[in-house]
This record gives sequence, structure tokens and C-alpha cells, in this order.
Amino acid sequence: MSAAASTEALQLAKDLWRQVKGGTAETAALPCQERCRQILQSLCLVIDKAPAFKMEVLVKTLTTAQKAFRVQKRRCANTNAAKSWQELLDMSQRLLSTVHKKQQNVDRGSGSDDAADDGTADQDTATTGLPSSVGVYLQRLQKQRKELYKNPPALPPSPAVVVQDATVGPPVRNKKTNELTFATGQDETLSAQLKLFHPNRTPAEILQGGAFGGTYFRSIWSAVTNEQYAPKQVLRDTVDKNWIAALDTKTMLTSQMYSQHVNKWKSKCGGSLGMWESSGWISDADPYGWFQWYCRFYQGRRCSDDKRQISRWTGIAGLKGRFKSQLCNKIIAANTKPDDAKISPVIRQTLWHWGLEITEDVLDKHRKRK
Repeated sequence: MSAAASTEALQLAKDLWRQVKGGTAETAALPCQERCRQILQSLCLVIDKAPAFKMEVLVKTLTTAQKAFRVQKRRCANTNAAKSWQELLDMSQRLLSTVHKKQQNVDRGSGSDDAADDGTADQDTATTGLPSSVGVYLQRLQKQRKELYKNPPALPPSPAVVVQDATVGPPVRNKKTNELTFATGQDETLSAQLKLFHPNRTPAEILQGGAFGGTYFRSIWSAVTNEQYAPKQVLRDTVDKNWIAALDTKTMLTSQMYSQHVNKWKSKCGGSLGMWESSGWISDADPYGWFQWYCRFYQGRRCSDDKRQISRWTGIAGLKGRFKSQLCNKIIAANTKPDDAKISPVIRQTLWHWGLEITEDVLDKHRKRK
């Protein structure tokens, strides 16, 4: 029975893979909701009977399926259809949890080094600081009921971020373009990256203009540090009080409910905290993410995570950044003004969160690059 269960589970995994990847011309219109549901239901029945077969095949398939389900859900204009895709997401997540538990049990019995790490997971999930292993991190995320964009999750940056004792002066702003230029600090190797790092919106402008659906500084439980954070303390530690003096804190900064109407471009964008955490993008120094890092960097803090964070900005909003380039191309194709709100408000809002607004200067530089 066990061998048969293994064979059946692997066959179901292959069927699901074909559904979500569309391996033939006949499957080009897939995934089919009903067929995916049938496969997942069958896997639920057979997985407990299956012995230690190659679980990584099932993990990869379920993770890929989740990404496909998310894409389909986002594309849905129909509420009922979107709800069905969410149900499939929930089913695949429960299955992944079951598979990981089986993997951990197998590892403990095998006496491997990984098994030793996972064997202490229950104890380690109660401690603060960076997770000691992928198994510990996964359990933290699951315990906190976070969305898993990557499963198994990618570990956060390590070792722990080191913050320099000395701070630097404020950035210099170009009066014509509004671009910001930042001082290096003690790490001279940062200077090359800083030549490419020129946001044109300050943290204060981002918050005052409307960002993150009003939720950025809400209370959170971080899977990276395994600590809970209260809005009042985080605001004191992160922002200059003058930036937010005129804002309604409950609606613009610490709301637990996302409101796209708060945002400058009135569009919803961005992922959940669990998505960012499970992708390995959140550091222990800034558990709220890139914008928290930007607030602190703007105020003169320098740390060992600066290069990574600047690199992330460059890839999104820099000279060749993918979102900046996409939006500039759309504006040029439409032959319209840089601030035309009808052109990709979601990308505009995303870039706003990363400290960039498309201006005539930004557009000119993009044209010259092309």
C-alpha cells in the first residue's frame, strides 16, 4: 500500500504540474480550477499513506501551483472565481505544511545534520533573533499564519546587521530634478552604489502623499526576529516626528486594514509581510522592510545591510530599474504627460513606495538611455 501511495502521489504531482505549467498545446488554456481541485483533494487522501518518497518533487509542484493560483486570482474580475482560486491556494498551503512535517519526521529518523536543526525547531521558535535554520523559520511563519510566497522559505540576510556608531549628515537635493544624493559614511566601498542611488522623493513626502494603504507602521509579529512590534515605538524609532505631525496616524500610518484610497495614486499594490519574509528580503535591523531602512538611511544611519537595500532599489527604480522602465515606456507610448494618472497607477504607486515619482527629468534620462 505504501509503495502504491507513493506512485499515486507522484502521478498526481505530475498531473498538477501539467495543469499549472501548460505542458502541451491541449493544456494551453489551463489551469482548470475543477481539475486542480480534484488533484489537490486526491493528494490530501493519499499523502498520509505515502512513505518517504522524493518529497522535493511535491514541494516544487505545490509551490509552483500556488504562484499560478495567485496569478489567476489577481486576473479575476469575478468575485466568485477569485474566491475559488483562494480556496485552491489554501488547499495547496495545507498540503505543503503536511509535506514539510513528513520531511522533518524523515530527517529526524535519518540522523542527518538537518534533522538535528529541525529537531530543535519547537524550542527555537520561542527564542528571539534570526532563525537558526529553514525549519525554524518555516515554523515561525506558519505559527504566525503568514502567507508563504516561497516554501520552503528563503532565510533572511545573515549574519545579524551591524549598525555603525556614527551617523552622517542629511542628503543633498538637486533643486532642478529633486534627486537626492547621499553621503557614504565609514564604508567607502558604498560610494560606487551611491552614484546610482538617487530617489527623488523623501520618506516624509512618501508618507504625506499617501502610501502603503495606511498600514505600514501597524503592529506586527516579525518572523525574522520573532518579536512583536507596537506602532508607537516603531514610529519613534523610525521617522522624524515632523514628517507625520499633520497626518492622521490611525488612517495614514498604523491602520490594520489596507485602504487604497489613502494612497497617492488610489491603487492597491505590494505584497503581504509574509510574502516579503518568506522571500528572504527582510533583515533583522529593519523588520518592517525596505521603507523602514530608507527612513533610517535618510536620517544618517549606516549599516552592513546598505548595499543590499540599495541594490534592491536600483533593480526596481534605478536607471535601468524594471518598474521605472516599464512605466516610462508606457508614458512614451501613450505620448502623454509624466504624471498622467491613467497610465499604470499601480506601478506609479509601487515606485512611490520606493521613493521615485516619474518626472520630465526621469523621462528624459530614460529616453537618452534607449
